[in-house]
Amino acid sequence: MYLEVLPAKLFRKSPIFSDGILTYSYHKDLKPGTIVSIPLGKREVVGIVYRKTRKPDFQTKDILKVLYEKPMPEYLLKSIIWLSSYYLSPLPQVVSLFLPNTLEKRHKLPAISTQNELLCQNDAEVPLNPAQKRALEALKASGTNTKLLHGVTGSGKTNIYLTLAKEAFSRGESTILLVPEIALTSQLVQIFEKTFKDDVVLIHSKQTEKTRRETWEKNLLSDRPKIVVGPRSALFAPLHNLGLIIIDEAHENAYFQEQTPKYSALRLASFIASSKKISCIFGTATPLVSDYYLAKSRGSLVTLKEKAKKTAILPNTTIIDFRDRKNFSKNRFFSNQLLEQIKQNLKNGHQTLIYHNRRGSAPITICENCGWQALCPNCFLPLTLHSDSFTLICHTCGYQDKIPTSCPECSHTDIIHKGFGTKLLENELKKLFKTARIARFDADNEKDKTLDNLYDEVKNGEIDIIIGTQTIARGLDLPHLATVGIVQADSGLSLPDYSSEERTFHLLTQVLGRVGRGHLTEANAFIQTYHPENPIITCAVNSDYDKFYSYLIKVRQKSHFPPFFFIAKISVVFKTEKIALREIKKVYNELKTKDKIYLSAPTPAFHEYTSSGYVWQLVLKSSNRKNLVDAIQNLQNFSELRISLDPPSLL
Repeated sequence: MYLEVLPAKLFRKSPIFSDGILTYSYHKDLKPGTIVSIPLGKREVVGIVYRKTRKPDFQTKDILKVLYEKPMPEYLLKSIIWLSSYYLSPLPQVVSLFLPNTLEKRHKLPAISTQNELLCQNDAEVPLNPAQKRALEALKASGTNTKLLHGVTGSGKTNIYLTLAKEAFSRGESTILLVPEIALTSQLVQIFEKTFKDDVVLIHSKQTEKTRRETWEKNLLSDRPKIVVGPRSALFAPLHNLGLIIIDEAHENAYFQEQTPKYSALRLASFIASSKKISCIFGTATPLVSDYYLAKSRGSLVTLKEKAKKTAILPNTTIIDFRDRKNFSKNRFFSNQLLEQIKQNLKNGHQTLIYHNRRGSAPITICENCGWQALCPNCFLPLTLHSDSFTLICHTCGYQDKIPTSCPECSHTDIIHKGFGTKLLENELKKLFKTARIARFDADNEKDKTLDNLYDEVKNGEIDIIIGTQTIARGLDLPHLATVGIVQADSGLSLPDYSSEERTFHLLTQVLGRVGRGHLTEANAFIQTYHPENPIITCAVNSDYDKFYSYLIKVRQKSHFPPFFFIAKISVVFKTEKIALREIKKVYNELKTKDKIYLSAPTPAFHEYTSSGYVWQLVLKSSNRKNLVDAIQNLQNFSELRISLDPPSLL
């Protein structure tokens, strides 16, 4: 018996477009999807049986052993082939996404219960208001597999998720619930565990490899329906009875994997839903413009515009011009109006959220005398001052250095730190409000205290002032929060990227959505900006997605960006800039002869220098995605290319 097998490891330095399928022999027939151990050179690696084949005209090796008699679901096998083809990724790299790293290290299989009685452990009805019921019926009536649920912040999308998952569970079907990152799962998990108890399964990167492997095995071997919750890797759970996929906060960039193999979990989820003829729900208060455009054109858009709680209110919003320094006579970072509101909140026992999308204390350290700037030696990007640890840190590669007491070039002692981050804001607030309980939510404080623990303290009213980056902006319900202060609302608009305006609108809308959710009778928002008339700022302040969409869709069409054009980014990395430029010019000359594509000139990447070397890139555009794929597949002679199809950002 001869079988084609998909290995989970690259078997040699192969061309980037090779299929990676190998042929082996075995003494009996094996079903497609069977997990096996195979010889690969001098190694023993894991592989997945793809299909039977005829005897080849070359000598084959034998499959060493079968690791699991029960094959993985057919839809996952199809997904591997599709993902490799759609994103032009080497097949072995794609296979490795779908399998735990330590399958070959297992000693014995777990005992699995396949009993299906008591499928739903709490049969209480999920309370739905009339607007939610209408949205639910509209989702069910949609003729497409993938549907977009555009529900404003606080509209109760979670209740709709819960209802759909419960109905699937009662049919003996599993649900995958994707969240952008593990920090956002605690609330959703608690809600789902009230109904599904032990049938809620968590999958995330912070679990040990042993735990991830055992969870994967239980999903593979069990026929009992489950609710699998996690970030994009939860899509790879081998569920034999998958009946529903839900993607919460579907606008988030975290659903696109930036590391090779690069792919979008949204597109993969849509493929799975289409393959299995099940529903995939994209839920968000701020849909991606491309997804909104497609949903409208396909008739798969469902809107939910009413707040779930009748007590929910719109915040009293004040836009403060950063250019008018009279507004900042008491503090250079916080306006007089915002400081006065914080005082009032402390008196009333209410919380304040200060949002700023920069970590650290200051993003630039320079010498006032000669202009020397503290740069990362790996990335050539500015090092960020972290005054609490007296270090300069690169937020791209993690490089750290001591704060210089004098300039390393001219020996002058006038070293200044410009700009500001969350740590500096924290220090300022501690000086201004000495008795207030203040906590900072960002990636830098995860080592000291988990975000889940910090969230519990905020939820219980144990913290007065919360300072955070986008970690705190998403999806969390903060019952004691009365005021949001956005320190610099336009900070993201200056990034040289087609998605900057969209990203800024998403973040501002999500932050503003933390207040007025019906817990308190007052809600305030203070937006500090250098550009108070900017349409992105005004649309976010007014929670006007329709106006934002109308504005940005015209910009995208005029500038040839998604959803009207598909894009791809091709980059090369070499140790010297001279070689990087030479090689990218070769790629450019190869591509410029192709028809029906727009091709940028060779340019340095936004992160021009990394620990691997200098990065130069090209951007390709076409109104037909196949044109891009065909053009890239013709680059067979270039073995060092980095390819990103449909990237959410060009930075």
